Order: sequence, then C-alpha cells, then structure tokens
Amino acid sequence: MRTLTPQQALLISLLAALTTIGMKTGAWWLTGSVGYLSDALESLVNLAGASFALLMVSFARAPADPEHPYGHGKAEYFSAAFEGVMIFIAALAILFAAGERLLHPQPLGELGIGTALSVGASLVNFAVARILFEVGRAHRSLALEADARHLMTDVWTTAGVVIGVALASASGLGWLDPLIAAAVALNILREGWGLIHRSVDGLMDRALGADEIERIEAVLASFTVRGCRFANLKTRVAGAMHFAHVDIRLPGDWTVARAHALADEVERAVETQAGARLTTHVEPAD
Repeated sequence: MRTLTPQQALLISLLAALTTIGMKTGAWWLTGSVGYLSDALESLVNLAGASFALLMVSFARAPADPEHPYGHGKAEYFSAAFEGVMIFIAALAILFAAGERLLHPQPLGELGIGTALSVGASLVNFAVARILFEVGRAHRSLALEADARHLMTDVWTTAGVVIGVALASASGLGWLDPLIAAAVALNILREGWGLIHRSVDGLMDRALGADEIERIEAVLASFTVRGCRFANLKTRVAGAMHFAHVDIRLPGDWTVARAHALADEVERAVETQAGARLTTHVEPAD
C-alpha cells in the first residue's frame, strides 16, 4: 500500500464511507435500533471527513508560491478540525435520538440480517483504516491518520452497538439499546475533542518528535569533525513538511565561500537522512 498516494487512499475511504452508510442504514431500517441509527450517523461523518480531507490533502501538496513560501502543509490541520466538529454534531444527533427512544420505547425488529450488515460494514472500515494508517505514516499525513483513527473508533463503536442490541433483544430490556447509543455518542465526543486539540496544536508550530530531533542531531554531530559546532536547534511541523533551523559556528578565518559550501552540505544531509528541511545561520565560533 506504500505505492498509494494520499489522494488515492482517501478516494478508497470515500467509497468505503458510501458503502458502509448503505449497509448501516439498512441495519437500522431492518431492526429499528437507535444503536444502529447512531452507527449509521457516524458513517455520515466518515463521508464528510474523508471528502474534506481529500480537498485539504490536495491543497496541502500544492507547491510553494510567493504568498506561501513554506508551502501549504498546514491545510491538513483544518481537515482534522473539520472532522472533529462533524463528530460533535453527529454525537449530539445520537444523544437526541437516544433520549427520544428512552421516552418512547419501541420493540426491536429482525436482528439477523441487520446485525450481519453492521458487522460487514465494520470489517470494511477496519480494512480501510489499515490502508490509511500505512499510507498516512509513509507520507506523514495528519489528515490520513486522523481519518484512520476515526474509522478504528467506528469499528469499536459498531462492536459495542452489536453487543448492546443483542443484550437488549435477549433480555427484553429495551432501554439497553438507547443507553448503548448514548455511550457511543459520548465516546465519539471524546474522539472529536482529541482531533480538534491535535489540529490546534499543529497550527501552533509544534516541534518535531524526540526521535526525529535525535536523527537531526546525529547528522549534525557527524560534521563536527570538520571544525564546526551547532547551536540553537529549532524544529516545527507543518502537515507533511518538517522544518528545522540551526546556527553553525565556524572559525573566524574561514572564507564566505567555504562557510557557504559547508552550510549547503549540512542542509542536504539533514533533508536526505532525517527528512527535514534545514535552514542554517553561520556565525563565527568566537
């Protein structure tokens, strides 16, 4: 799956969302379960999230221009925030439906085919989530990873709904069905908050992870035998693009040409070996 582009992976997610919406809506229609209704509503969020993610990922990978000299990578954070907001809306709709069913209980319909449809939809989501995780990590795409995490939450949500509906049917305790639906809503509210928090954190120029910083430092350390030292390393993430800045301290008797050549070599090495775009500032060591 590493050969897939982020856009291709999101197109698969879109097709999967359309498929699971049909399957889960059929499960709700056959059973009358508000738990299955909550599951179908979350699939609508998957469709909206994947659609917006596709738009933002395409925009994020547009080349830099005079108005955006560092590229458009941060557009992916808007995708995660949008999906978080959509999750909040879906959760409120689920809570409303669960409250109405608690006040006006209704018997559940035929569970066999409905449950099979819901389980089948969950398997589709699981397979697509694995694809999105792999492609997202390969291309360092927050939008794909956010969509994958949402789909995995959907998988666990479906498992909880199926168990809750089965218990309600077997025990005759109809209130278990809307209770499970309310629990689903609270769970996806938590996920929505996590996505919004992560997107806001990214927009505030979060530093690279500790392992990535260690790789950059290792590359820089390999140049110290050339008579230079490094200081004030700073890093930041902008979607799939990773940036770093460092001061290079050189002997004062070096020529400008020699210092420039070394700075270029360091920048190329960091981008090649650590995957970050490095900018340097040359200072005399003394």
